[in-house]
Amino acid sequence: MKSIAIITGASSGIGREFIAQLNQGAGGVLDEIWAIARNQERLDEVAASSAIPVRAMALDLTKDGSADEVARQLDEEGDEVRVQWLVNSAGFGRTGDFDAISAEDNSNMVRLNCLAVVDMCYAVLPHMVPGSRIVNMASVAGFLPLAQFAVYAASKDFVISFSYALDAELRDVGIRVTAVCPKWMKTGFMDDIGDRDAYESMTVIGFDDPKSVVNTALRSSVLGSPMCIPSPDMQFVRIFTKILPVGATIAAFGLLRRLKR
Repeated sequence: MKSIAIITGASSGIGREFIAQLNQGAGGVLDEIWAIARNQERLDEVAASSAIPVRAMALDLTKDGSADEVARQLDEEGDEVRVQWLVNSAGFGRTGDFDAISAEDNSNMVRLNCLAVVDMCYAVLPHMVPGSRIVNMASVAGFLPLAQFAVYAASKDFVISFSYALDAELRDVGIRVTAVCPKWMKTGFMDDIGDRDAYESMTVIGFDDPKSVVNTALRSSVLGSPMCIPSPDMQFVRIFTKILPVGATIAAFGLLRRLKR
């Protein structure tokens, strides 16, 4: 039986780092990696640099039917394949006032950050076994509602809630789900983020290193943790956002952002 990992957002940034560390054995023995992203050329570069054979799948997960294509190819493999890892790392973000962001961009944040995660889990779960792992990239932005990040923060809150619930459903059969909540990371994700002032105000919380995030995420997933917060300071923030009233946490974070400006 062939053991595979499926990585979305695989052509750059955090997705590409997952592939790099899986190549180093961080996820156990793998026979193949299925790398999903929109850019075929970049996927081919990923495949060329990988010691593990890569199936490059140029799919736009904001489009209907993309996850169905993954399911179709898995069904073709039949009982000859098991999915050891599903890493939903594809993501999309726009910053700025809600009505200043295009309707298409706001919709695509929901489609990619939320619906694609759900669809990929549906597509892959029938081919998972006890010991398989699902890693969903969320964000510390999902800890509370954020002005000028309204849809993005809400989409990451969805990922956190969905991951916790799915983990509770699957743990009895030995499949675990982990929501990973890093700070901002200096990847290509930030190249076209939208309102730069809004983004710069959020950098008051600092940055996480992609290599460290992926390393911590894989270890947490293996251990069966439903949530991974790579930065200790953000672990404290998570506690405060659960204890304090929402209005108080929004006000406190708004003050920090104004001080940054």
